[in-house]
Amino acid sequence: MTIPAESPIIDLFKTAGQEHLFEFYDSLTIEQQQEFLKQLSKIENPSKLISTVQKAIKFSSTNSASRSLTQLPPAQTASTLDLDTETKTKWSNLGFEAIAKGEVAVLLMAGGQGTRLGSTDPKGCFNIELPSSKSLFQIQGEKILKIQNLTKEKFGLSEVPIINWYIMTSGPTRPSTEKFFKQNNYFGLKSTQVVFFDQGKIPCFNLDGSKILLEDKDKYCESPDGNGGLYKALQVNGIIDDFVNKGIKHIHMYCVDNSLVKVADPLFLGFAIDNQFELATKVVRKRDANESVGLIVLDDDIKKPCVIEYSEISPELANKTEPNDPNKLFLRAANIVNHYYSVDLLTKMIPKWTSSQEFLPFHIAKKKIPSINPETKQFYKPTEPNGIKLEQFIFDVFPSVELEKFGCMEVERSEEFSPLKNADGAKNDTPTTCRQHYLERGTRWVKEHGGIVANGDVVEVSSLTSYGGEGLEFVKGKQFKNGDVI
Repeated sequence: MTIPAESPIIDLFKTAGQEHLFEFYDSLTIEQQQEFLKQLSKIENPSKLISTVQKAIKFSSTNSASRSLTQLPPAQTASTLDLDTETKTKWSNLGFEAIAKGEVAVLLMAGGQGTRLGSTDPKGCFNIELPSSKSLFQIQGEKILKIQNLTKEKFGLSEVPIINWYIMTSGPTRPSTEKFFKQNNYFGLKSTQVVFFDQGKIPCFNLDGSKILLEDKDKYCESPDGNGGLYKALQVNGIIDDFVNKGIKHIHMYCVDNSLVKVADPLFLGFAIDNQFELATKVVRKRDANESVGLIVLDDDIKKPCVIEYSEISPELANKTEPNDPNKLFLRAANIVNHYYSVDLLTKMIPKWTSSQEFLPFHIAKKKIPSINPETKQFYKPTEPNGIKLEQFIFDVFPSVELEKFGCMEVERSEEFSPLKNADGAKNDTPTTCRQHYLERGTRWVKEHGGIVANGDVVEVSSLTSYGGEGLEFVKGKQFKNGDVI
């Protein structure tokens, strides 16, 4: 049986050359047909989608090596590694003031699962085996609690100011993320200040981009639309309107896998506010010329900020050093996907960013995509890439921001950046390296305040005890042993 009333949807896909999607249609139950047509109806213009894929393939094959890349101008940059006390105090105060006024929100990208870590749970639920056994979500939620309380104390407020926490999940991670937050009582935060929303999904295609892959006889393959899908997700889920309605003016955005992230960092907020930047980014200093990281640079041809991937930089440029300091790479601002946005910018630009590939192009990634084999008509798990996934990159909008409205702040890697990307056994970015960096930072703070920790021992400083190394005067002269939680 078929559903004739829905034939216009089928006709749209057949016109776009996607007849293969309906190869098994007549063998489906009415319910299966209804669900399949419901999924298909999410794609308003199949022909335009196929055109988009072809543009993405062409875009991904272009060579950007001819671009003239250099450092951002000094007026757009700052470094906490050598920032004077007066400026640091000024910027921190501006950030705290914005938090006190309820003008700051935190935006977390948490759509990833911990598959590479051997876990089916959302990555934010992962326990890096600190002495306290806290998950990444708990560490970050307690950072928000702490900075709220520090703000209350700083200004003698009668109530704790609220920092709203917007969490972008993906379809597979949304239910388990919400369940985890409820089970843990929102880590001490009010449930009303935590808002979940989903990023978008897009079909997967065969290698030449001409056909949508089938996951089953009544379902096509989908994948998340990349971190650049954040902008459309903010728009379609009404999050931008929520920012405006709540009087929020400043957004700190970050990724869930950074175990050392300073959530709602007043110094970073103040840096952007004082300089009237509409978009700003935190970076860490590139470890060496061969580190596989994207870099924040200036495209000198168009005088606009952009991110350049490590694979797009010539060996000569990658190894180039500062003329007056051979110990510093010339291009060293490693992108850690940790950004500031003014709500004014998002309100003004998101409709443009999401409606034109000029601002936010699609990129392709060749992947092994479990699907129905077009030859055998059976489901299989390929051992070689058999298709492409489309994704958008959050930083592709950077060149649409005027240079004088863009800022870049360098921070100390050991204080603010240790990502969880790989399972133990890899060289970097594992649960072990994250735990090690977290404990080393806390131990360093304790020793700086006169606490006594034996050589080789490490202690954990809770987010509820100290946000960034402050408030630890009580440890002076006290002895702490390996594995202590302070």
